[in-house]
Amino acid sequence: MPEFIVPQELDGITVKNFLRRHCQVSARLLARLKRVENGMTVNGTSIKSIDRLRGGDTLCLVFPQDQCEIVPVNMPLSVVYEDADVLAVDKPPGLPVHPVHQYQQNTLANGVMAYARDYGASYTFRAVNRLDKDTSGLVLIAKNSYAHTFLAQHTQKIYLALCEGRIETDGVIDTPIRIKEGHTIQREVGEGGVCAVTHYHVLGHRNGHTDLELWLEYGRTHQIRTHLSSIGHPLAGDDMYGGHRDYFHRQCLHCAVLTFVHPLTKKTITVQSKPPHLFDFPEQGDPFSE
Repeated sequence: MPEFIVPQELDGITVKNFLRRHCQVSARLLARLKRVENGMTVNGTSIKSIDRLRGGDTLCLVFPQDQCEIVPVNMPLSVVYEDADVLAVDKPPGLPVHPVHQYQQNTLANGVMAYARDYGASYTFRAVNRLDKDTSGLVLIAKNSYAHTFLAQHTQKIYLALCEGRIETDGVIDTPIRIKEGHTIQREVGEGGVCAVTHYHVLGHRNGHTDLELWLEYGRTHQIRTHLSSIGHPLAGDDMYGGHRDYFHRQCLHCAVLTFVHPLTKKTITVQSKPPHLFDFPEQGDPFSE
């Protein structure tokens, strides 16, 4: 049950304006709160969206009951952070994030629902960021619709990657991405695509490959894979975008750092994950060690 303290400088503001402008509650969620008994209360008393608040008031929200159709499936789950509103897990490679027609039950969503069930929780699966099946690393999950909307605007990610060839200097790739003609999933850069910006920092070189740290603007589908391929340095193991599988059997991409502003406390939280050993060349150790 989220609680918000009304600052003195906002004395007299309406409930609607306080929630929409200062708490970033979506119009859709606000409409749903109106239909929940005691969905909005101030100092323990039910209120309407047109009522006015006083400085120092405590505004509480009760979210509608989640309806989840995802089947709980027991599986190992690496939890790196959790509180009443947020869950962060470390996803292994080879595990889809969300059920789709070819993966109905063996997904991260199924595992999270089993985890929630075992702890008596009733939230549904709301991934703030989504990783490709073969991309490993951190996935942030919101336990209610307010947290999901807020976190979508206040989360930053850093990726680690191993690409083919030598990249000598840091750089930025700023080219639009579109669906490749004749395909439904694969992307390419080109006119008519959506804006996408990828920043990369060179960490080192080994075996004719380059270790990179990357962060994104916009976060489009397959953005890193498409952008690196477009400059002639596809991810190692990413045969969809021109990479080879001489050493690796999946794309070498890992979400290593998640930094987010907590939806209620507004504190900045950072969680981290080391890349799996599947990034290692034979006879070598951790590719990202100093």
